[in-house]
This record gives sequence, C-alpha cells and structure tokens, in this order.
Amino acid sequence: MPRGGEILVTSARVPERGPSRTGARGGITGPAWVLVTTEDERRNGRVRVRGRDDGRRLEAASLGGELGERATLVQFSSAFCAPCRATRRVLGEVAAMVPGVTHVEIDAEARLDLVRELEVLKTPTVLVLDAEGRVVRRATGQPRKADVIAALGEAV
Repeated sequence: MPRGGEILVTSARVPERGPSRTGARGGITGPAWVLVTTEDERRNGRVRVRGRDDGRRLEAASLGGELGERATLVQFSSAFCAPCRATRRVLGEVAAMVPGVTHVEIDAEARLDLVRELEVLKTPTVLVLDAEGRVVRRATGQPRKADVIAALGEAV
C-alpha cells in the first residue's frame, strides 16, 4: 500500500460459519477473507487505493508533457497491460470533457526512475495533480469515469 494511502472497501464482512467436523471454522476466515474480497472488488472497479503523496510536486519536465491549466491526469502504463488501454480511454474522455485538464501517459518500463520515486507498484496507476503539479489523489487499477471526475473535484 502506498505511503499515506488508505484502502476503501465496499464490503468486508467475515462470514459467520459454525465449527466443522474438525472443530475449526469452515471457509475462509478473518483477514484472508477481507484480502480475497478486496482483490476481487478491485478487479471489478469498486475499490481504489487512494491517498495523498505528502504534497509531492511534479514538474512538467519530469513527466515529459505539459501540466494542465487546472489539473493533470498522469497514467503509468506498461506494454502488455490490458487495463491500461481501458484506463487510457477513460482518462482521455475525462480530459476532453473537462476544460483545463490534461492526460499524460508514462511508460513505466521506460521511466523506472520516476516509478521508483513515486512508489508505483503496478500498472495502471493514476495520479491526479492540481494546477501546480501537487499530487492530490492516486489510484491503482482501472478507474471508473465517475471516480476520476470526483477525484478531479479536489484538484480544481
């Protein structure tokens, strides 16, 4: 989990099951169940790892693209990442419909320096920057358009 982040889980209930014939609880229990649920829900687009990056500021030169007048959507992708293609489409649509917002896509394999600096652990990872280049939100996995628009609300 990224520093300063938190995991938002839509449902993390431990199933109530009685003892089995061996005396142990049946099924998946406790934290293991939550992790399975979290991973399943992340694949379905309902859970996002989000957080602030302690006011970290990124410059246009380090991103290889211009910052948006109001906000910038930075996407870290890799060549064989299927969710990255869908994320590119979603972020491109949002950038086109919100004035002053720019979408910058970064090849994670080509920019390992930036990946390490920002602690990007998987692709796609999306950073939402405000007009000054400060990271105000971060998400991993394929975002929903509504989530991206809501995150932009903090940046503009």
